[in-house]
Amino acid sequence: MSATATATARASLPVLPADRLAGVLPDIERHIVGPIIADIERLKQERDAIVLAHNYMTPDIFHGVADLAGDSLQLARMAAETDASVIVMAGVHFMAETAKILSPDRTVLIPDLKAGCSLAESITPDDIAQLRRAHPGAPVITYVNTSAAVKAASDITCTSSNAVEVVRSLGTDKVIFIPDRYLGSWVASQVPDIEVVIYDGACEVHERFTGAEVEELRTLHDGVAVLAHPECPPDVLAAADVVGSTKLMHDWVRDHQPSSVAMITECSMADNVAADAPETEFIRPCNMCPHMKRITIQNIRTSLETMTHEVVVDPDTAARARRAVEAMLAVA
Repeated sequence: MSATATATARASLPVLPADRLAGVLPDIERHIVGPIIADIERLKQERDAIVLAHNYMTPDIFHGVADLAGDSLQLARMAAETDASVIVMAGVHFMAETAKILSPDRTVLIPDLKAGCSLAESITPDDIAQLRRAHPGAPVITYVNTSAAVKAASDITCTSSNAVEVVRSLGTDKVIFIPDRYLGSWVASQVPDIEVVIYDGACEVHERFTGAEVEELRTLHDGVAVLAHPECPPDVLAAADVVGSTKLMHDWVRDHQPSSVAMITECSMADNVAADAPETEFIRPCNMCPHMKRITIQNIRTSLETMTHEVVVDPDTAARARRAVEAMLAVA
């Protein structure tokens, strides 16, 4: 179903906020957030708005008000497909910028302008220029967890879902991969025939996990399946059973329905996947993203009430960044 069709289907349903969260939140929490969700549903219809939510949003947002939800790649595609007049990004700032880049004629809102990203802030266009001088001719592949200005200075973007495919698609024997050093190292291990120049950035959430923690989980929880995001350090990935994007994690748990699972990524991911795997025990090692958690169901309502905060990208920057994102979308 297209983004438009999904949004239309949601809009045509009666507003039943309590029922929507049945089995997801305790009854008392459903009672508290129900009126807020009802307000948001009304405002979405009044504003011709749609809410896009990343997998790291809390369950009241992910299950309660999101019209469309997923990982970075899914959100990039959804932003391009929707025909809603207003897009509210329940995620961090670079995601809202990407939505604006792909939907320049829409109004894009983010409920809190301070919802940033440590990884995105680790690199600038000047850093890319230095890398190009040091490695002339090597194309620059930029993880989507970056600013519009950094995307604009790049040749193509990627996500953790398609990074390996993007690297191989370029047909070169050397690439520059920015900014996450752990994702870059994992990608390099998957393409041993290609030299991958790696930048020294990292996600403050994923880099805190350790391989020792994974081994302790296995000691305490016999038979637990361990899934890890490739932004984690190499010792974590080596100790995991499955390495992949948030979408891959979600799909793996849904399809395999393991008796117990530990997802080595941001806290709310497990909360949201648990709804699709009611018989699975979720062991929850927890590193929380303080930036994602700046987005709340209350400030989503405020964002729609006041039409704040609008995300604006310089047209020239947006055009160059759009080329890099569209190059990725053409690959995968």
